[in-house]
This record gives sequence, structure tokens and C-alpha cells, in this order.
Amino acid sequence: MRKKKYKFIDLFAGIGGFHTAMHSVGGKCVFASEWDKNARISYETNYSNIEPELFKKDKDGNYLYFNEDINDVIPAEVPDFDICCGGFPCQPFSVAGLKRGFDDTRGTLFFNIANLVKEKIKAGHPPRVLFLENVRGLKNHDKGQTLKVILATLDELGYRYSCEVLNAKYFGVPQNRERLFIVAWYKDLVDVQSFKFPYGIAPDGSTIYGKDELKNGTIPTKVSDVFEPKNVTVNYTISDKMWEGHKKRKERNKLMGKGFGFSLYKGESAYTSTISARYWKDGSEILIDQSELGLNPRTLTPVEAGRLQGYRILGNGWEYAECSSNQNYNDSNPEFRIVVSKKEAYRQFGNSVAIPVIKRLAQEIVKQLL
Repeated sequence: MRKKKYKFIDLFAGIGGFHTAMHSVGGKCVFASEWDKNARISYETNYSNIEPELFKKDKDGNYLYFNEDINDVIPAEVPDFDICCGGFPCQPFSVAGLKRGFDDTRGTLFFNIANLVKEKIKAGHPPRVLFLENVRGLKNHDKGQTLKVILATLDELGYRYSCEVLNAKYFGVPQNRERLFIVAWYKDLVDVQSFKFPYGIAPDGSTIYGKDELKNGTIPTKVSDVFEPKNVTVNYTISDKMWEGHKKRKERNKLMGKGFGFSLYKGESAYTSTISARYWKDGSEILIDQSELGLNPRTLTPVEAGRLQGYRILGNGWEYAECSSNQNYNDSNPEFRIVVSKKEAYRQFGNSVAIPVIKRLAQEIVKQLL
């Protein structure tokens, strides 16, 4: 049976994590928006072969469907779509008495999503599903008012919704990364009362639908799953000066009761802490122990940072060859190429979604809502 093609748009696209996930379930991207020039380079490099039409230009050399500034989007010029994907930035809203939602989002980036959806509904082409991601902190942002306005807006637009915090470490990547996901569906088109979130992936590859089932085990992971060979990683050993600085800062913060400092992991550790966009500065949140080699700790390489998010990046190979054939890195997954500087690569992967999480979510959206 031929897989149906679902049209989707990719807002606040970053380097295309949503694109990878939706493409894996037969999705076709008809419009994307991303303002960061380096992220745009990575996006076009990695998806131009998959969706060449997305990068078409007019006679003056302007992109037709690869938008730069979301504030310039004209809804009528966006092709109709089934699914709206977006990892929108978290912003406080001006909540005057907490009205029904939509008007309270004006002046924020979420409003761009809501307004585009509203205009498509008015034009008779309502998107069936909205697939949104944000930091876990959105749940309590501005004492919960921000999320309350977002959900009220979805309701006002005619959508039912479910939201849940999911952790990447339960989906087969060695990273403790929690993110909030909102899945919404248009009531007049999708006659479903609730959405069943996947909470993880079992060792046999099946989906775990109950939080209590996580204790029975998920795909086993080790930090060394992402490692490049030692002859490469040794070049990422931090200097004596930086290592001393990390240790002194941690001790100083401990005395002040802050608890901030570096985090050190071994290859056999099950997972790391969350990689962030600031990782390029000093790598303090994820340092790899090299004491068995008599060396200071090292940072992740850019390739390893990308693999930590579930991207299949060939780089210089793997320290342990068998890792190249796991669910994320085997050749059934598209190769992701790094074409920007180290600094930008770290920033991009730190800002990205974790691929296995949204791939499994995309599968469930197709199964349950489409």
C-alpha cells in the first residue's frame, strides 16, 4: 500500500529536526521559516535533495517557500498544509484579565503561528494537526499563564489538544533532555477525543504508552554510543587552565549553595545532562572523563553533539563500530552533514529537538490523528 504524503510546514525550523521526523512518515515540506543565517545554510544543505521544491526562487533570486523572517509571512502565500510543526521561542504574554487567548498573543512569536492557522481556517483550509515543541519551563512560565494562553488560543481556533513533557533518554539517545510537546487537532476534521503520547521506546522497538511502564526498561544507551575514535577526540582535551577554572568555579558555587559547575561523564554512563546552545563556550555541562588515559577531561566533538540529539553524522566513524548500526545511526536514517563552524554546530545542536522523540511522535500523529 502506497504511503500517503502529508503536507507540512516547518516554522522556527532551526536545522530541520521536525523535517527529518515528518519525512520519515511520508511528509512533504511545502514551507519553512528560519531567520538564523547559519541554520539556514545547514537546513538547505541537508534537505535540498529531499525537498528541492522548498528552495525554489523567483526571477529575482528570492526564496518562494524558504522564508527568513516569520513576521513577513503572508498567510495567503503559504501553500495549504495538513500539519504545522514548530519549536517556537518561549515569551511572556501580556495577559489582561486572561481573555480567550488569541488577542493576548499579539506581539509574540506564537502569534505568528496562531494567526497563520486562523487565516488558513478562514480560507477554508484548516490544518488538521499542530505539532509544537518548547522547553519544559513553558509549563510554569509566568506562573503558568503563558501555557494557559497558548492552550486557550488553540481552543478558540477550534482545536483539541494534549501536552506532555517527554525525556529523550527514554527514546534511545544518551541524553537527559526534557521538552514540552503540544499536539493539537482540528475538531471538525479529526473526530478524536484524546492523543496518547509515547513516553519511550522499549528494547524491542515498541512504543511505551504509560509512564509506569518505563520502569520495565527502554532502549539501553551509553554515552560512548556517540563517540568518535580516540585519535580524533584527544584533540578536544581541555587545557590545564580551563580544567582548574572548572574545578574552582564548582567549589566556589558549592560554598555559595548554587550547585552550578561542570558535569563529568564516562563512556559507560547511561546518559549525559542536557546539551545547550552555549556548549561551545566551555563545554562545562558535558565533559568526558579521560582519567584512564592520564588526561584532563574533554568536550564532545561537534559530530558527537549532533549524535547526542539523534542525528546520523558519519564524521570520522565511531569508537565502537557497532554503534553505527543502532536505530539512530544505521543507514535507514538520512545522513546529516555539518557545514558550519564548530561554534555554530554546537549552537545548532544545542537548540535542536531530539530526533528519536519527534520521529516517534510523528508516527503516533499519523496513526492516531491522520
